Amino acid sequence: GAREEVSAAVKNAGYDYIIPDADMTRYGAVETREEGWAYAEWLKSHKGEYDGVIMSLPNFSDENGAIAALQDAGVPILIQAYPDEIGKMDFQHRRDAYCGKFSVTDVFCQYNVPFTVLKPHVVHPLSDKFQENLRDFAAICRVVNGMKRFNLGCIGARTTAFKTVRFDEIAMQKHGINVESFDLSELMNMVAELKDDDAKVLAKIERLENYTDFSCVPKDKLSTLAKVSVVIDDYIEEFRLDCIALRCWEEMQTVLGVAPCVLLSELNDRGIVASCEIDLCSAINMYSMQLASGKPTACLDWNNNYGDDPNKVILFHC
Repeated sequence: GAREEVSAAVKNAGYDYIIPDADMTRYGAVETREEGWAYAEWLKSHKGEYDGVIMSLPNFSDENGAIAALQDAGVPILIQAYPDEIGKMDFQHRRDAYCGKFSVTDVFCQYNVPFTVLKPHVVHPLSDKFQENLRDFAAICRVVNGMKRFNLGCIGARTTAFKTVRFDEIAMQKHGINVESFDLSELMNMVAELKDDDAKVLAKIERLENYTDFSCVPKDKLSTLAKVSVVIDDYIEEFRLDCIALRCWEEMQTVLGVAPCVLLSELNDRGIVASCEIDLCSAINMYSMQLASGKPTACLDWNNNYGDDPNKVILFHC
């Protein structure tokens, strides 16, 4: 019954799924170690076809079969347990999954296998609450799988005044975050070499004018902004960057005469996470939040208090 109900829940939530044939095990589910190992082999044969695994506990469930099945899954695991029902506590209907979930998760902790549990502790697959759980789990899968390995471009050195944005490239690399570093003078030289009538520059000007209001921006400054954007796009394409952090202050203003805030905004709306002031750590947080929400993420300064109200703050800046 759990096979049909969980599959229906996943489909109703708008997601696809794969499930082994019912005759792979005695009762269409995993119980013994041997059945767990068989499931693990089945998962291995379908590697790359799934983003996460839902482990459903229709009853207390065997912890040895569970760990054998999922010890090497390598993706997020959602543990769902069925609730018992008042009046159905006899031998045929009692589930005991409430307690079984404690048992299984304890064993997963002992084996150092990451897993996800969501509220409530027990939930029926066909309930509205489980639909909410599935949406949250899908977000978790996007974050975990998306952040296993990604590329971040650092355009310019850290501004001397801001020690708060320092970071350790080697520590990041150990967590799958590859940092590519570019000198700001290189970007400026490439901007200087671009012609105003270059096809890429003209296309970018059109894109920016359609993106927001440039009616008060001098034409030469719009052209400069477009050139900066073209160079950044070239970095993103050549190095397959998922995120960038830009030294946007103060050479952009003193040398080029522009503020690139709109370019960072446009990149974020396009799905390329972009942070200012070489705030690379914020870019990582923004990337995780974008993966979770599927929407652009903003990072703002907590600039000013709002009178005496401790729960209000004035936000502005890039």
